[in-house]
Amino acid sequence: MPTLASLTAIFLKAGNTTFGGGDPTIAALQRELCQRKGWLSPEQFALAFSLGRVTPGTNVLAFCAAAAWMLRGWTGAIAAVVAASAPSAVLSVWLTVAYEASGRNSIAHAAVLAVLAAVVGMMAAAVWLLIKPHCRSRVWPCALAIVACALLLREWMHLSPVQLMALGAVAGAVWKERETE
Repeated sequence: MPTLASLTAIFLKAGNTTFGGGDPTIAALQRELCQRKGWLSPEQFALAFSLGRVTPGTNVLAFCAAAAWMLRGWTGAIAAVVAASAPSAVLSVWLTVAYEASGRNSIAHAAVLAVLAAVVGMMAAAVWLLIKPHCRSRVWPCALAIVACALLLREWMHLSPVQLMALGAVAGAVWKERETE
């Protein structure tokens, strides 16, 4: 089991040095907690990720709480959420004030657009990190089918994320049931 200080340091680093929202942060935490440190199994990581997605509010903070709770209980969960969110919250306020002070500056506007493009790239990289382990196993066709169906259902039927997750869970359970027969 990691010490509270070492666990907090990982959440402090990931929560405050990754950009682009929760997905890149969660991908960085996957690399640290599962691959580098081996503190969480892929199944534990998937459970924390799923719980973070189905809870209301900020998904990355819910993920941090769930993952750290598995490792250090309540003290770990509280430390992880504070470490991952407090410094970046202060930075967000400062950046908002600075952007508003820049007015209609074309250089500031161009910088924001460039940051937006970089964020989209980081989100794509985070998605790749999350699905990469499944590409080498026998379950990748199932994962690919569920992703494709979720995208189509979201676009054509305008299903909510909760509905898509419920359908994905049913599809995964049915697929797993067929594999074991």
